[in-house]
Amino acid sequence: MKYESYEEYDKECILSGIMSVNGKKVLHMDRNPYYGGESSSITPLEELYKRFGLPDSPPESMGRGRDWNVDLIPKFLMANGQLVKMLLYTEVTRYLDFKVVEGSFVYKGGKIYKVPSTESEALASNLMGMFEKRRFRKFLVFVANFDENDPKTFEGVDPKTTTMRDVYKKFDLGQDVIDFTGHALALYRTDDYLDQPCLETINRIKLYSESLARYGKSPYLYPLYGLGELPQGFARLSAIYGGTYMLNKPVDEIVMENGRVVGVKSEGEVARCKQLICDPSYVQDRVRKAGQVIRVICILSHPIKNTNDANSCQIIIPQNQVNRNSDIYVCMISYAHNVAAQGKYIAIVSTTVETSDPETEIQPALELLEPIDQKFVAISDLYEPSDDGSESQIFCSRAYDATTHFETTCNDIKDIYKHTNT
Repeated sequence: MKYESYEEYDKECILSGIMSVNGKKVLHMDRNPYYGGESSSITPLEELYKRFGLPDSPPESMGRGRDWNVDLIPKFLMANGQLVKMLLYTEVTRYLDFKVVEGSFVYKGGKIYKVPSTESEALASNLMGMFEKRRFRKFLVFVANFDENDPKTFEGVDPKTTTMRDVYKKFDLGQDVIDFTGHALALYRTDDYLDQPCLETINRIKLYSESLARYGKSPYLYPLYGLGELPQGFARLSAIYGGTYMLNKPVDEIVMENGRVVGVKSEGEVARCKQLICDPSYVQDRVRKAGQVIRVICILSHPIKNTNDANSCQIIIPQNQVNRNSDIYVCMISYAHNVAAQGKYIAIVSTTVETSDPETEIQPALELLEPIDQKFVAISDLYEPSDDGSESQIFCSRAYDATTHFETTCNDIKDIYKHTNT
């Protein structure tokens, strides 16, 4: 059999669905017995304890093990974002039910505050003083009206040359407001964006506001039963369009001829292909290490303090608030999403590792979650491809970053898709 592409893992699941819909013949192999590789959901709870090498099994207070479905790499979907558009385009929404995440919060001076992203929220927010509120409201109106194709909306700003730093200056916004705007609305992980042209940032803030406008509570959605539902949805889609699936299939060798991939060898057989899409673990000679991420899964018996008892939320701790170079993220879901036993909450803290003591780095986030019933700590290497795959036709995805939303993941998916079609 000849196949256009072979693939594995969560981003790869999405790509297999999209490629199948667009008429490519896809063989999807996975060395695991389940869909979704590193980004899978783990059930029952006993399995999570085992995976993290904990000697005991879960206490009775945790309820039934099979009521748990814990994402190893949790991420929320922006209601108006790229992944939702991919789900709608491919009609995978037929297989999934989503719930709106109840709130989005930002950390300032040791406390958390609701992220204001509409004019009325800006005026009611405790994050800013009276005059700052007015200036921020003006800024939000400017962003909402901004249209890159209509110079009348520019107000003296050139989208291609004016830096975001200068736009903040124009509206006389202070450092705290810049922090939450850049990190909790535009969702940047570092402050590098400040000296870039402002168009990208304006579009990101618009996406946040438009996503929020769809459902009102927050701009984020999360699937019932966890993110493991996503790769399964795309897998079904691929199968409907003729894709072939093989789980539990070891990859013994990637077969090359004249520097190009021609097949994958598994258990003595070769599946021939024109292109190969895979995650970094399959092609370690074609990736480089680009850092590390620490993720701590915390089981709680209570909602997070100062979130109005939300049963799901995101908290972003901007780098400047804790003297770091990158943000710390907390995302929390609960029994309301069919991922935990009744009355239980799962909060996951993640950040890019910057020191030799990663657990101390996330301390400010863990303090917000106290008391914690049980913690599971994972530190993962971040790999990225060392080339774009155009010569070898091997397209490798990047490892998942520390963010708690899907936008960077979708950029990677679009990137790979573009390269496989050039």
